[in-house]
Amino acid sequence: MAETLVKKVGTENGSKSSKSYDKEMYLKWFEVMYRVRRFEEQALYAYSLQKIRGFCHVYIGQEAIAGGLATALRKEDKLVTAYRQHGIALARGLDSNSCMAELYGKVTGNVKGKGGSMHFFSKEHNYFGGNGIVGAQIPIGTGIALAEQYRGTDNIAVTMFGDGAARQGALYESFNMAMTWKLPVLYIVENNGYAMGTSVERTSNVHDLYKIGSSFDMPSEAINGMSAEDVHEGIMKAAEHIRAGKGPYFLEIKTYRYKGHSVSDPGKYRSKEELNAYKDRDPVYTTEAHIIENKIATEAEVNKIKEDIEAEITAAMKFADESPLPMASGLYEDNYVQKDYPYIMD
Repeated sequence: MAETLVKKVGTENGSKSSKSYDKEMYLKWFEVMYRVRRFEEQALYAYSLQKIRGFCHVYIGQEAIAGGLATALRKEDKLVTAYRQHGIALARGLDSNSCMAELYGKVTGNVKGKGGSMHFFSKEHNYFGGNGIVGAQIPIGTGIALAEQYRGTDNIAVTMFGDGAARQGALYESFNMAMTWKLPVLYIVENNGYAMGTSVERTSNVHDLYKIGSSFDMPSEAINGMSAEDVHEGIMKAAEHIRAGKGPYFLEIKTYRYKGHSVSDPGKYRSKEELNAYKDRDPVYTTEAHIIENKIATEAEVNKIKEDIEAEITAAMKFADESPLPMASGLYEDNYVQKDYPYIMD
């Protein structure tokens, strides 16, 4: 899998960026995106072997968002998202071993095998997880932003959701509260065109979802989610606004998923022509092509990154496979937390 694949796709990803970035940045974007791609491909393979059970929503096609997030956010920033979340977790720094083990339901997973595909979590990485209930993370992220404001930090709370969740009433309540109190929250809708199998055009009179923010006078814009450059720049701009104390920002990141909504979805509601048109803009391979063709790095350097990630994901699958399942007694652990906060009464 580590051979150069740039000839299979075009090098144009539709990026509007006019800025130039250094070698380190481009290789970081490529590393994050390629790690997510290979992790998700192997997760699908493991699912076919019944080593992963239950729900599984992969991030294949949306990797440029993970890449841009990885370079635009600070480690101290908080992030909460929906159930299509393996790629975002990896971008925030969770390791492949604990993520794959969580998919396998093993005790070495990042939540000890109790969360599975939709519910990763890591306090260390300020990752408040994927959430299985559509739109439930929107008020959660708003509350995290309130906590950051209360503590007086300049951290931002990134709150991500899909286009289907943009129909939830909790979004409008959260937007209203966030703008009224000028909370440090960045709302991001990952618009991949379909809520399960239903297109945005069939469920909303507003097809450009960023316009929803105008009802609250919230700064809002759409950015190209097939370009790590555009995602990075869009988030950096929004983060600067928020850190300056000016309140929330709303980004619609227009992207596309190459696979079905979940492993059980054959995706027959869209045409092959539509799918192939987006695959021509594949963010992983267009970034690889740009790096090599513009001599940002050599083909050998890019292939070394790919080979290292191949080995990493293979090791993660072995780690997950050989890790033990949780003990039944684990059901009674991690349910409550004792903290000595002054506002908690005995």
